[in-house]
Amino acid sequence: MENGDESPVVLITGCSQGGIGHALAREFSDKGCRVVATSRSRSTMTDLEQDPRLFVQELDVQSEQSVSKVMSNVIDKFGQIDVLVNNAGVQCVGPLAEIPMSAVENTFNTNVFGSMRMTQAVVPHMVSKKKGKIVNVGSITVMAPGPWAGVYTATKAAIHALTDTLRFRLELGPFGIDVINVVPGGIRTNIANSAVATFNKMPELKLFKPYEEAIRERAFISQRMKPTPAETFAKDTVAAVLKKNPPAWFSSGRYSTLMAIMYHMPLWFKDFVQKKALMKKD
Repeated sequence: MENGDESPVVLITGCSQGGIGHALAREFSDKGCRVVATSRSRSTMTDLEQDPRLFVQELDVQSEQSVSKVMSNVIDKFGQIDVLVNNAGVQCVGPLAEIPMSAVENTFNTNVFGSMRMTQAVVPHMVSKKKGKIVNVGSITVMAPGPWAGVYTATKAAIHALTDTLRFRLELGPFGIDVINVVPGGIRTNIANSAVATFNKMPELKLFKPYEEAIRERAFISQRMKPTPAETFAKDTVAAVLKKNPPAWFSSGRYSTLMAIMYHMPLWFKDFVQKKALMKKD
């Protein structure tokens, strides 16, 4: 165990190059934190492995064994985990009526159950220290769900609900653990590429075959509207998380304010806006 260093130990899931987790790992490290950067494959973090400030680990959030192994490695090396960032996530596009259940289950297993596995693994340690921070990465799409992204949005809605529950006074609050819901707007990442690759491997659409190209376009919607650079988002997020009293909700990125306003609009208005947007594309 490394002694004599009082800087926070931050464990981040989903740190593949080109994503939010990768930018967060860099920013937390730049702010003097000891960072544990993880993803399902070390090959997606080769540049992070070259940085001696980072402790890189292979972690599959869908595997109890993998989660347990990494937690043990981190505790053995640093003796503590001060901040957990549940960022690992996959996009899933397609019409709800035709998406294979295997794709739905995989998305929930990564985005929701993966976050729960990590949370349940780290909470006993944080409780023993009577302090800690758990950061769950949600999505602004929850504020105004649209077509073709129902599975992904549903997983993020679940994350929002779980985060609110964990933060409640009768759950983790009494143990000195802060729980923060980080809600990205449009951020420049490569998540859309993997979403389309997965969609292309699905069985051919039947009812929604005429909308196939529109569905692929939906995956890239956040990337074609002047998205906020991941590095900018990471800088703002890390500053918020490292505060002595961090906010319960933190949102940043392209259209985050607009989507928050949409959330408070009546359903008929939201449906009208979505319909107009689709007709414009057609």
